[in-house]
Amino acid sequence: MKLSSDAVIDAAKLSRYLLVPQKRNDKAAWLARAGYSLANWQLLQVDLREQLLPLEATLVEETAYGRLYEIAGRLKGPNGRALRVRSIWIVEVSTGQTKFVTLFPDKR
Repeated sequence: MKLSSDAVIDAAKLSRYLLVPQKRNDKAAWLARAGYSLANWQLLQVDLREQLLPLEATLVEETAYGRLYEIAGRLKGPNGRALRVRSIWIVEVSTGQTKFVTLFPDKR
């Protein structure tokens, strides 16, 4: 199934989490390989919406808060390099709104 094109992709999730260097599971370094950084977090937001969100989503879990979906695909960064990614999205029970949860390397 396809998720709603008006999904919420919270700026803080990108600029205060995914693109912030960490000691363990450093997603910022991984995303930097495709040219993403704190300086251009808006590009990551646009690319998630335009490159991943239109792809097929697979239901992975139903919780009290909503249905969690996974979208796997390739994310082509601003430097032209593509990363194989898996993203998690939730469709909230209380609001029906679709929200971006997280992104990680697709090692499958």
